[in-house]
Amino acid sequence: MAGIQISGLLSNSAFDWKSVVDQLIAVDGIPIQNLNKEKDTNTQKVAALDQLRTAMFDLKDSLQTLRSNSVFSARSVSADVATTWKSTSSTGAALGSYKFAVQQLATKAQTTGTANIGQGISATDDVSGLTLSNLATATAATAGTLTVNGQQITIALTDSLQSVFTAISTATGGDITATYSAATDKVTLTSASNTPIVLGAANDTSNFFSVLKLANNGTGTVASSASLGTLKTAATLASSGLATALTGQDGSGNGSFTINGVSISYNVNTDTIGSLLSTINQAGAGVTATYDSSSDRVNIVNNSTGDTGMGLADTTGNLLAALGVTSGAGGTFTRGNNALFTVNGGPTLASMSNTLTADVHGITGLSVTVNTQTTQTLQVESDSQTMQGAIQTFVDKFNAFQSLVETSTKITTTSGKVSTSILSDNREVQGWAGSLQTFAFEEVFGLTGTVKRLDHLGIDFNSTTGQLTVKDAGKLASALADHPDDVEKFFLTNTTGFVAKMYGFLTTTIAADGSQQSNLNSANNSLDDQIATLQRRLDNERELLTNAFIKMTEAQSAAQSQNQYLTNTFFKNNSN
Repeated sequence: MAGIQISGLLSNSAFDWKSVVDQLIAVDGIPIQNLNKEKDTNTQKVAALDQLRTAMFDLKDSLQTLRSNSVFSARSVSADVATTWKSTSSTGAALGSYKFAVQQLATKAQTTGTANIGQGISATDDVSGLTLSNLATATAATAGTLTVNGQQITIALTDSLQSVFTAISTATGGDITATYSAATDKVTLTSASNTPIVLGAANDTSNFFSVLKLANNGTGTVASSASLGTLKTAATLASSGLATALTGQDGSGNGSFTINGVSISYNVNTDTIGSLLSTINQAGAGVTATYDSSSDRVNIVNNSTGDTGMGLADTTGNLLAALGVTSGAGGTFTRGNNALFTVNGGPTLASMSNTLTADVHGITGLSVTVNTQTTQTLQVESDSQTMQGAIQTFVDKFNAFQSLVETSTKITTTSGKVSTSILSDNREVQGWAGSLQTFAFEEVFGLTGTVKRLDHLGIDFNSTTGQLTVKDAGKLASALADHPDDVEKFFLTNTTGFVAKMYGFLTTTIAADGSQQSNLNSANNSLDDQIATLQRRLDNERELLTNAFIKMTEAQSAAQSQNQYLTNTFFKNNSN
């Protein structure tokens, strides 16, 4: 007897039910794919709208730059000749040509102290005990070689001044005698033969002659050109070597004086010439005090120029008198000069400073710092470069936005095939570009000047792209240079000016752009919910199908086992 055969599903042990499940789920998942495509499109639209929003903010920024006070009111100053004068102009300075004729520069008033306020290098004519290292001269002596009448002499800092005098006499065979006079504080070289004395050689290494202020004069007698002694600026006032004794201080050495009404205190036992000068300069008296070691004098100069006075007076003690700066002690006061000048041939004007400001010459916003007594013509002009740069930036940002709108909304046809862009169906976005073009083209009403619309500045639309371009650069340059006030009114008139209207429109449009993005993001959130719901259904469907096929497989396996059992049983019986 032939065996029983179970055909069909039970015999197809290779059935791929998992693939069947995947295919069924894929078919049922098509709505999710469609929703994801819609979501992707919305996301791309949001990105495109965000780019437009950024471009609009850039355009708003360029309008804000035009609003800056430093744009249309900016001024530049040029001179008719190469000049070392420094001229500046502030915002809104009056345009025009101004001829400045400087007759006198401003100078500082100063008090020149009497010379030789320090003691001499020796109290007596005898300098045998005075070593070179201890000379109270303006410059310290150095050891080395020196030459007199061709004869070289070597000296050391331990040598006394007298020993150097003796060496000079010996080297010249007794012809030249050197002496020191305490009365004049000078050294004198005398030739016994009355032949011209020749001091120095190119290979000398000591500065002895310059320290003693000795120089060739072509005669047989050479003397120091000035007194040799100077103050010891690092020593205390009491021991600084002042020729005039310090008196009138209290028992502790405290004293005081005034400069321009400012009281300055000192102590002769602790303060030095150097610290005293620093105190004067920092006291707020408006002066600078210095010590000139070459002439051994103190000079006091006003910090500011102009014909102003200087008040100097000892209060306690006689320090200023000892320093030789008071009139009674020989100090000489020199008045400062005011600057004198004319503008455009007008009356002579005076300025305490060499910086001639509007307070003096009356030209609003113009400041001129002069340093020569010359005549120069200054031209105050509008800063066309700054204005043109700001306007060009606006044009660039305007065109960038228009290009972005064009790119994101264009529809093209190639060989009968229509291609769209991400925002091709967005009529509102297309309207933004058109509205901006309208605002840019409109006339600003109510103006009486030469500039009422962009084409009065030589700016117009490119007929093929709808973008702005400077079609007449000369017209723009002329308007900026000759009529900056008219240009400013065109752009900046409150509420009705070009900037105000366009800025307001952009503010509204940016808000609309943000609203569109918000709506699209909300739509995507809704789509996410729908996708999640459908996905849960698909997951459930997959689970049901999977379980059903698993049970089917189990049933198939059981049926196959029974089939095998029956086959084996009947086959065995038949064979018996």
